[in-house]
Amino acid sequence: MKKPIYRADHVGSLLRPDSIKNARKVYNETSSINAKDLKDVEDHEIKNLILMQEVAGLMAVTDGEQRRSFWHYDFMSELTGLEMEERAPDSGVQFAGVKLRPIFPTITGKIDFPKNHPHLDHFMFVKDNTKVTPKISIPGPSCCHFRTALEDIQPTEYADIELLTADIAQAYKKAVTAFYEAGCRYLQMDDIFFAYLCDPKHRASAISKKQDPDYLISRYAWMMHEAIKDRPEDMTIAMHMCRGNFRSTHAAEGAYDAVADTVFNKTGVDVFFMEYDTDRAGSLEPLKFLTKGHQRIMPGFITTKTGTLEDKDWLKRQFDEASKYVDLEQLGIAPQCGFASTEEGNSLTSDDQRRKLELVVSTAEDIWGGVDK
Repeated sequence: MKKPIYRADHVGSLLRPDSIKNARKVYNETSSINAKDLKDVEDHEIKNLILMQEVAGLMAVTDGEQRRSFWHYDFMSELTGLEMEERAPDSGVQFAGVKLRPIFPTITGKIDFPKNHPHLDHFMFVKDNTKVTPKISIPGPSCCHFRTALEDIQPTEYADIELLTADIAQAYKKAVTAFYEAGCRYLQMDDIFFAYLCDPKHRASAISKKQDPDYLISRYAWMMHEAIKDRPEDMTIAMHMCRGNFRSTHAAEGAYDAVADTVFNKTGVDVFFMEYDTDRAGSLEPLKFLTKGHQRIMPGFITTKTGTLEDKDWLKRQFDEASKYVDLEQLGIAPQCGFASTEEGNSLTSDDQRRKLELVVSTAEDIWGGVDK
């Protein structure tokens, strides 16, 4: 049974068309349209975006996270035992020069994955409307812990981090099974906080909370491994790592040295999407920790933060450099992050987005002779 693994791919989120933004605004602020009306708009635009991805030459497509406000909170809020709270306007998570909307996860009970999680239907809509591989991206297990402040963990038993992370891992194990049963053979988990824990500031923040950042790295890898270890052989699991991407800004920096060995060799993941569009990501040398075999790294030399199109010859030189540390046969190409981690989107146009995806495909064709080689 062949796993769906491709040379050209993308992280998942796409810019929201104005029609979706406007419909959601009307839905949230007035009663002039209902949930079905909003879904009809989303369905129409998702079909268009699926076609755009197919025409660009991609062999794996997503819904662009069009039904979400955030890349992570929409999924997390539908888990049993986890809710979102909106707080003071100036209390949002700080990015470079801008703050995230002030919405915070709160753990109120035992974490679990419900059988009726709406993202299952989100996936099935893509499956029913594409000729290629449908993929869904969801936040990785570490998000439920890293993004929840200690004071927002209400169950007293969850003061035991091993119990909390074990329950999160078990919930994700159920999610993996549920997506597989829905027909998903390509599931991506955005576990960006591995990269955050390469940043001296975030490491210091963990220490200030009496948390060992190296323990967190190890425990987060264990969570991922536990969640996916029993998946069927024909199911691909991907992981995306970056340093934040809200409205083209970032929230962390630092090379992958502190996490590369653990992430590559202790999670059991098949495909790694890695941010590499700026010096904030450090050198390519940590790629040397990838074990020879079936796993694949998708270095994100192409940025989603601006519309400037990268030069293909420059991209090829980047892969020449990467191949000093890992076999070219274990590499592919994708942008460094999604185009719209939140509904606000990044500072580029839909045409820029399309050209970036076309560049991903054409570069893969030049280097490897095709996107599915």
